[in-house]
Amino acid sequence: MSVEPRPPGQPPPENGRNVRRVLWASAVGTAIEWYDFYLYSTAAALVLGPLFFPSQSPAAETLAAFATYAAGFVARPLGGLIIGHFGDRLGRKAMLVTTLMTMGLATTAIGLLPTHDQIGIWAPVLLVALRVLQGIGIGGEWGGAILLAAENAPAHRRGWFTSWPQTGFPAGFLAGTLAFGAASWLPRDAFLTWGWRIPFLASLLLIAVGLVVRLGLTETPAFQQVKTTGNTASIPLLQAIRANPRVMLTGTVAALGHGIIVTIFTVYLLNSTTKTGVDDTTVLTGLMIAAALQCGTVPLAGYLSDRIGRRRVLITGYALAATAIFPGLFWLPTGNVIVTVGTYVLAMSLGHGAVYGTLAAFLAERFPAETRYSALSATYQLGSTISSFGPLAAAAMTTATGSPLPTLALFLTINAAAALAVLATPCHPTSPDRAPTTAPTTGHQ
Repeated sequence: MSVEPRPPGQPPPENGRNVRRVLWASAVGTAIEWYDFYLYSTAAALVLGPLFFPSQSPAAETLAAFATYAAGFVARPLGGLIIGHFGDRLGRKAMLVTTLMTMGLATTAIGLLPTHDQIGIWAPVLLVALRVLQGIGIGGEWGGAILLAAENAPAHRRGWFTSWPQTGFPAGFLAGTLAFGAASWLPRDAFLTWGWRIPFLASLLLIAVGLVVRLGLTETPAFQQVKTTGNTASIPLLQAIRANPRVMLTGTVAALGHGIIVTIFTVYLLNSTTKTGVDDTTVLTGLMIAAALQCGTVPLAGYLSDRIGRRRVLITGYALAATAIFPGLFWLPTGNVIVTVGTYVLAMSLGHGAVYGTLAAFLAERFPAETRYSALSATYQLGSTISSFGPLAAAAMTTATGSPLPTLALFLTINAAAALAVLATPCHPTSPDRAPTTAPTTGHQ
């Protein structure tokens, strides 16, 4: 019996071992990177201000710590630009190894940094420099991990496949929060002296695990096809902007909506709530429970997006997060454990889980393979970067007005804009928003 050849760019038939290897490599590597990146966010909210930016004013310490938090996000588009460029020209695998090393070494170095009391102004300078390296690492990591999954997926399961690297976010966030939560049980003096460093230093061990997983990968079928046909773009990002300006704009706003959920709920509210006298462990417990549940809701969202469409799942997620901001701003300061857990489950497990589990496939399938790494990274990272200023803006507005209402208005406006951007993004021919998925389609890879 003759075997019909595969259409160009279509992934090979699903092989159980190969599928598991791809999904495992994308999820584990991304979890390690997010552990590193969001470990910093917890530290910025709880300890980095007094250690690296001592001031007579607690508000000034907070603003300075949030500014360095934002610095990592500012570097993310740069990482997406650099890593995405070479990912489109040289391949996905090499860039994924590069980003893992960059992130892991920068995080380990933060754990070794002397504080302001020890070396003065050089402490915050070095902290910002290492945070920028973290941003470059995660800026290139996200797009590569998504493409590893998306370009090995059949079109009718692209949402499910790309949701697996997305689970790296809650898994990494959960691991980082658990590590920091465990360290915070130390006596306060010990925690501020050396205990906070332990979670950062643990990154060195995680690098080794990630490298073992990723070095065994092969290139994706889509990139192999690009190299075979000679369609490699000389300047992929410029080509993507010329060919898909509308998608890049609306995709950036959609990513901004995802990012503002994360930055407001996991950084701003964590900091502002604990400053009202609520115990750190109460809020961290809510975050950890929400992150654990999100490890399930993210792949569920990807699965549903293959069945009922990306747009429906995304808009539902934005709406749930918008609902959660009300108890987040007005009830979290009460310190009630049930309210805290419920708020974070609604915002992060359900709202953000729906958005994050769907956004990767929604964006990835709208760019051709020869520019996909650059376009996907730039679009997503730019939106996330803008959102990183959310905690800084919220803290400044609250300090100036003494009211949470400006933060409420900012959050609701961005979520509404993100939902409208999703509706305005053109459908891809193989997206479940356009076509039924009862019969598999190949899609462009």
